[in-house]
Amino acid sequence: MKLNKLFIGFLAVIFSLALNAKQPKYVFLFIGDGMAANHRVMTDQFSRQIGRGPLAMDQLTVKALTTTLSADKLITDSAAAATALASGVKARNCMLGCDAKGNYVPSCATLAKESGKKVGIITTVTTTHATPGGFYVRGRSRGQNYAVAADLVNSGFDFFAGGGLDRKFDDTKNPDYEKYGNIYEYAQKKGYNVVTNKKEFLALKPSDGKVLTRFTDLVYPYDIDITNDELEHYPTVAQLLEKCVEMIDNPEGFFIMVEGGRIDWSAHANDAATTVRDIVALDDAVRVALEFMKKHPEETLVVATGDHETGGLTAGVAGVTSTSDISILTNQTTSIREFDEKMRQAVLKNQKFSFEDGKKMITKGFGLKFEGDPKKDLMVLTKEEIAKVKADFENDLAKLLANMIKKKDAVEYLTISKHRLGIRLGKLISKRAGVSWAHTHHSGQPVILSAEGCCADLFKKGKMENSEVGKILKSFYQK
Repeated sequence: MKLNKLFIGFLAVIFSLALNAKQPKYVFLFIGDGMAANHRVMTDQFSRQIGRGPLAMDQLTVKALTTTLSADKLITDSAAAATALASGVKARNCMLGCDAKGNYVPSCATLAKESGKKVGIITTVTTTHATPGGFYVRGRSRGQNYAVAADLVNSGFDFFAGGGLDRKFDDTKNPDYEKYGNIYEYAQKKGYNVVTNKKEFLALKPSDGKVLTRFTDLVYPYDIDITNDELEHYPTVAQLLEKCVEMIDNPEGFFIMVEGGRIDWSAHANDAATTVRDIVALDDAVRVALEFMKKHPEETLVVATGDHETGGLTAGVAGVTSTSDISILTNQTTSIREFDEKMRQAVLKNQKFSFEDGKKMITKGFGLKFEGDPKKDLMVLTKEEIAKVKADFENDLAKLLANMIKKKDAVEYLTISKHRLGIRLGKLISKRAGVSWAHTHHSGQPVILSAEGCCADLFKKGKMENSEVGKILKSFYQK
């Protein structure tokens, strides 16, 4: 009997060791905000047609269809979706780090940190935004900006990189100000190096300790809008990840979440050219992870997914041509958002700004032409299209001029105008590329998850809830 107990105990130890051996030491989780199946199809074709080759995220061999509904809605927001992916529970829309009843539930990142691993959070929007917040916020609404920022600092995670913290957090009237003061100063007191420029960032060494970037107090520019001068200030997503790996690689391993946050924003604007560029930028970071995996093939897991669908996108719709050519999107050289800002600046300098002036901006920014034969040149607008473009131009111009008189700022102008001209131009070039948008909101469409490496087979379920993803990730760190 004693021998049997010893034998059973021996088997239990062996089983435990085998189980632990299968757990990944290094985990990379990539989230394209608003990126569903059609966004990936569109961008994969774009990537191939411009000579970049297929998307790396699509080459990950394990695939699953992932549903995204939240605890209270068929259509999720990013907060509830992030909570499901990070904590393995369904939350109500707008809620972070808690179950449907509001009870705090720790994330996989929190458990990874508690288990001795280092943690990195990377995004192209603000580091206090909904998706990154899902990995460190301790049960609160995404709208509680100051408290969310404090949770970020108090998480003790090793590396935060992206835009700023949504606010400057120096509002003395905020009830949380007395408790935390300026949030960046609070972060420094907690041991974070607050990094404000690319040169300083790239010079970081592991011995420099924890990192919080402040390249801007807002979000990164869209990839399509980053100029050569801005490249000197903003590291690419791939560079952010390369530095993160360098900073937090250690014998215990790490967990890193990388979000392409602006993908959602450009999809809300039905801006296909901007969307594919930002997905490509995220995919460049996936390539970084796969290079790391080559050095640690038995210990690394790479997962790429979206949190929900945005825009009701359909790729491969017969438009101006009988076959779609996604590479047509290369004719667009500015985002819709940046185009509206350039128009605002032009009108501020010249209040007699005319449609003739606007046409030059449109051709430069979108490649659309106002002269020529539409049957011979796809980028030439038809008479009907020109009439609609002119009407939208005059609508936006009138609102801009009215707001100038009222001395309202650019943000309010852009909100009031709802990007009417820009969205029109984006849809015109989308049509030529064979891309269609159904709306400017989130939808309940499922997203694609792909995975490669250690424990990737755990995601081989055909169809799964997004909360199941979180449960699997948490299982690596639960005792």
